[in-house]
Amino acid sequence: MADPVASPPAISILIPAYNRGKFIAAAIGSVLRQSRHDFELIVWDDGSSDDTVAVAKQAAGDDPRVRVIAGDHAGVCPSINHAARLCRGKYFGWVDSDDALAPTALEETAAVLDAHHDVGMVYTDYLTMDESGRVKGPGTRTKIPYSKDRLLIDFMTFHFRLMRRELFDAVGGVDDAIAAAEDYDLCLKLSEITQIQHLARPLYYYRVHADTVSSAQRLKQIMASKEAIARALVRRGMDKDFEIDVEIVGRFRLRRKM
Repeated sequence: MADPVASPPAISILIPAYNRGKFIAAAIGSVLRQSRHDFELIVWDDGSSDDTVAVAKQAAGDDPRVRVIAGDHAGVCPSINHAARLCRGKYFGWVDSDDALAPTALEETAAVLDAHHDVGMVYTDYLTMDESGRVKGPGTRTKIPYSKDRLLIDFMTFHFRLMRRELFDAVGGVDDAIAAAEDYDLCLKLSEITQIQHLARPLYYYRVHADTVSSAQRLKQIMASKEAIARALVRRGMDKDFEIDVEIVGRFRLRRKM
C-alpha cells in the first residue's frame, strides 16, 4: 500500500459520529472493504459520551488510511466542515455512522466522476436495513427520477453521494443554520453549479432504528428542509413567482385502554 502522506488519495471519506458505539465498527468496516483502495477515511467524533472513539480505533486497527479524531461536541455541521478541511482527496463524501457502503461503492461512483468531467456529484440508490443489519429492501427515494427542478420538492439525492471536493468548498460546505437538512441544502446548492448524475445501483445501506429520527427531530427536519427550499428559490430567482407550502399530515388511531 502506498504511503498515504507521500501519495495523496483520490477519495476522502468522512464518518461523522456522535454516540454511535453500537454501529460505528460496521460503518468503518464497510469503507475498509472497498474494492477501490486509494482513499482516506476520517472518523470525526463529535464529543461522544459513550465508547464511540474506542470502538472506532479498534475497527480501524493499524490501517494507515484511517484517522480517528476526537473533537469537542459542536454538532453535525461543524463536524463535517472541520473534518473536510483535513481531507486531501479530489473526491469527497461521507457515510453516516450507523450506515454502511456496499463493497464497490467508491469504485463505481468515482468511475463516473473520472469519466464525466462535467459531473460534479454522483449519487446512488440505497437499501434500508433494520437495527441488526438485515436488509429490508430498496429505499423509497430511489424511485424518484433526478431533475434539478424536482429536487426543489423531492430529496432524491439521498445516499450515497460522491462529489468533487472543490465544489463542496465552492458552496461553503454544509450550513449550520440548516443543521437538520444540511445534506439536502448542500445538494440544492450543488445542483445550481454543476451536473448531478444518478447511478441506479444500490450501493448504500441505510439503517433504520429507534434513534434514527424521532417525531420532534422529524418536524425539525421538515422545517429545515422548507428553509433550504426557500433559500434555493431566492438563489434561482424564482421567489417572486413561487413559495414553498408544507403540508404536515397527522394520522390518528384509537387503541384500547389497558
